[in-house]
Amino acid sequence: MILNRYERMVAKRYLLPGRGEAFIFLVASISLVAVALGVAALIVVMSVMNGFRAELFDKIVGLNGHAVIQGYAGQGLRDWRDLVREAQRTPGVTSAIPLVEQPLAATVEGRVEPVLVRGMRLPDMRDAIGRLVKQGSLAAVTPGSNRVAIGSGLAQALGLTVGDSLSVVNLSGQATPFGTAPRIVNYEVGAIFEIGIFDFDKAYVVMPLGDAQQLLLLGDAVGMIELRTSNPDRVGQILAPLAPKVAGHGVLVDWRQMNASLFQALAVERVTMFVVLSIIILVAVFNILSSLIMLVRAKTRDIAILRTMGASRGALIRIFMTVGVTIGVLGIGAGAVLATIFLYFRQNVVDVVQAITGEDLWDPSIRVLTTLPSRVDPVEVTAIVVMTLVFAFLATLYPALKAASTDPVQVLRYE
Repeated sequence: MILNRYERMVAKRYLLPGRGEAFIFLVASISLVAVALGVAALIVVMSVMNGFRAELFDKIVGLNGHAVIQGYAGQGLRDWRDLVREAQRTPGVTSAIPLVEQPLAATVEGRVEPVLVRGMRLPDMRDAIGRLVKQGSLAAVTPGSNRVAIGSGLAQALGLTVGDSLSVVNLSGQATPFGTAPRIVNYEVGAIFEIGIFDFDKAYVVMPLGDAQQLLLLGDAVGMIELRTSNPDRVGQILAPLAPKVAGHGVLVDWRQMNASLFQALAVERVTMFVVLSIIILVAVFNILSSLIMLVRAKTRDIAILRTMGASRGALIRIFMTVGVTIGVLGIGAGAVLATIFLYFRQNVVDVVQAITGEDLWDPSIRVLTTLPSRVDPVEVTAIVVMTLVFAFLATLYPALKAASTDPVQVLRYE
């Protein structure tokens, strides 16, 4: 929209408060603030939702892989070495990790907690949780050492620290003439790690693969083979050639099947929040509409004079559309700045609100993640900006056309 010099001057004059126009300026200011709050709310919520999904994906898939090969009916994989070689030869598969994973129970001085025992080869263990260790060292967790690494939540629940002991109970022990005798093995805590997902940190007990096989009486079998691919979004196409080779040995399940309900719920919630918060921006744009209508009514005499001086209808349309769009652009800019500040200090904001209200707003046992995540998507921010601009543009059409249709003869006749 190209304005000439006098059109820019008039538009600037209408954007600033004049004598007796304080109320119109107040309404326009409220419109600008409303647009800013709407844009900021939409950017913040969408960024937090994106961050929540990305953090869940990185942590869940990062620990459990992009797909797994499991034995039928919970049976172990005895020919797992051949399957690992077949997987590693599949184009797009970056790693194939044999492991044992079984829900059991851990006890310390009468306190019992459900745990998820995971047995891994030492190099795979270091790759998975080496950078997550908070206390102790994985160097102490070696085959035959009877040492394990546990999650920080489990350590807190059982009151454990590095060097303490815990007992892991396997109810499916050896059969005796008097029934099945539970298998209880004592382990020393060699390291404590923190994944960042409450349920994982409170459950995982990680040990060398051989120790886990001995605990679960699996012999040389493993429970599953964890697969990682070069592109998680194309995991189905990448693993398609491997599926026929796995048939007869086990089942191939990818991350979308393992976590389908969780990520589908997040996708639905994300779309719902976008629609709901878009309504806030729409309401803010109606404020722009109302302020422009009042401005046109207040400037009826000025419009008539401009028309008699030679101003065209197109010039008046451009002037009032410029006023409305400028309010929208300023609101978008202010909203973007506000959203940036909020996202940068998001965890501080949560802590301050918790301190004021006395409520735990981010309980990891409910929110899954230990901190409030955020990930800004430039495409979404662009979409929000364009959507707000379109709404602001549409809101200016009626007032601008109304101003352009003013009949100077009828107006000036009664002046």
